[in-house]
Amino acid sequence: MAGSTSAEVHGQRCRGPDRDPGDVVIAYHQRTKHHPQRYALSPGSMDWANQPNPFRRYRGARLLQLDHLPPTDRDRPLYDEIYRPGRVEAQPVNRESISQLFYDSLALSAWKEYRSARWSLRVNPSSGDLHPTEGYLLAGAVPGLYDRPAVYHYCPLEHGLEVRSELTDEVWEGLRRGLPPSAIMVGLTSIYWRESWKYGERAFRYCQHDLGHAVGAVAVAAAVLGWEARLLESLTNAELAQLLGVCRQQDMEAEHAECVLALYPHGKESLSTLHQRAYRPSPDLIARIGAGPWLGRRNRLSAEHQPWPIIDVASRATLREEPPGSDFWPPDAPADPTIGLPDRRLFARSLIRQRRSALALDGKTGLTRTTFYRMLQRVLPSPSQVPFAALPWRPAVHLLLFVHRVRGLSPGLYLLVRNPCQLDDLRCALTRRFEWRRPPACPSGINLYLLRKADCRTAARMSSCHQEIAADGAFAAAMLAEFEPRLAAHGAWFYRRLHWEAGAIGQVLYLEAEAAGMGSTGIGCFFDEATHEILGLAGRRYQTIYHFTVGAPVEDTRLTSLPAYPPPPGA
Repeated sequence: MAGSTSAEVHGQRCRGPDRDPGDVVIAYHQRTKHHPQRYALSPGSMDWANQPNPFRRYRGARLLQLDHLPPTDRDRPLYDEIYRPGRVEAQPVNRESISQLFYDSLALSAWKEYRSARWSLRVNPSSGDLHPTEGYLLAGAVPGLYDRPAVYHYCPLEHGLEVRSELTDEVWEGLRRGLPPSAIMVGLTSIYWRESWKYGERAFRYCQHDLGHAVGAVAVAAAVLGWEARLLESLTNAELAQLLGVCRQQDMEAEHAECVLALYPHGKESLSTLHQRAYRPSPDLIARIGAGPWLGRRNRLSAEHQPWPIIDVASRATLREEPPGSDFWPPDAPADPTIGLPDRRLFARSLIRQRRSALALDGKTGLTRTTFYRMLQRVLPSPSQVPFAALPWRPAVHLLLFVHRVRGLSPGLYLLVRNPCQLDDLRCALTRRFEWRRPPACPSGINLYLLRKADCRTAARMSSCHQEIAADGAFAAAMLAEFEPRLAAHGAWFYRRLHWEAGAIGQVLYLEAEAAGMGSTGIGCFFDEATHEILGLAGRRYQTIYHFTVGAPVEDTRLTSLPAYPPPPGA
């Protein structure tokens, strides 16, 4: 079955010359749902001999070592300041700021050891710590780093940039035209094999979750520098592949171009929706970049591979072949007000780099109501809210919340409506008889509703593949996406964006949990339809696409923690 090239789901073929891409991606989504009696197809056992190398290198490309800039207790800004536009002084684009950007977004954060096993952790989280996401930098001459425009591949193991292609000033100016003068670009790709090695057919979903986490991590690291981040959504996947130099990769270890973000110092020149829509480098210019020359040869990640053709089918169906239509772009809107809470004495960089995925929660520690509301406010979309300002579409993901231990709130099932325009639609879609009552002292800008008072620990555990961690926290969340209407409105390629939005929400929850002295983790294994049944959801108008949990972590004392990088000589 894993090697089948013409899969069927409920009588529907997942590929074929006449299949609509929307039908293909819906069939993939249905096929890869976990059920209590049947999980999505996966290898079934761990082929440790062929575990993919988590570090891609382009042998022969020049490696530029970046500066190691560990955070200190004196480093500004404070964590809460990065969410307030204009509060952080913008840093110039130079070697130091580029070094810090990657150190705080895609770099290693620690090493762990258990007996003879040793593995790395990163600032950006990943399903199973497998890290399918690769990072790239496109920039003009960077003072102190490189004296000409270039495309670089980021190497987290070495914390360095490989020079993959040198660009002329003319080409860089053509690529940068339409962006703020000091703009640089960060590109992201996915290596599906790194996830499918363990998770099989469901791995394409996990790669997209991880991409969303990485987008969030880059946007937050940019905000620490006083920079803004915006996805450049007018580029097609084929154009992205040419810009990042991966257009000729076709095998199981290929990198698939996902997105490019423009980063630039916050100030008078901002990339409005109108500017984002208008950004269109000429096809000839992009083709010229794609033609190279490209430096370095990619390393091999595994000796052997198990193919999962359905992932390639889903990937092809979700490629974007033309810029988004006008209905994709929401109008520019004023920033939403934030809850009037004082800034905490938490330093942003220290908190970002200490983020970890909890392995277990203690089952007894809770949150205050004020802290819970602050967390929810942080995941609300806004034109100025990091990292959601980077995502230029109307929000499509809402949070079903299993509240277990929040002081001042009744345990129960709650719904956070992130897009108020969908409130009436959600009321109609959720067919069970719910209360739809505003909880006590909830700020007016947070559209939170108590659906039902209840002990939801069993429901949270059961819907998350019977994992205790979903019941042992202060709360758990199931991310509910407007599904078929968005695919119909924008195209099958929006399937990826639904997961990116969920991943960005997860990234904020990770940081907010750390800020509250708690732990958290994303949960990719969940029973899709069982979660829908809790809400009385029928059909595919809304689908659950990611689960998450927040609580007090239980440290695994068997593990030894080591620094991410060796200390500098003489330290």
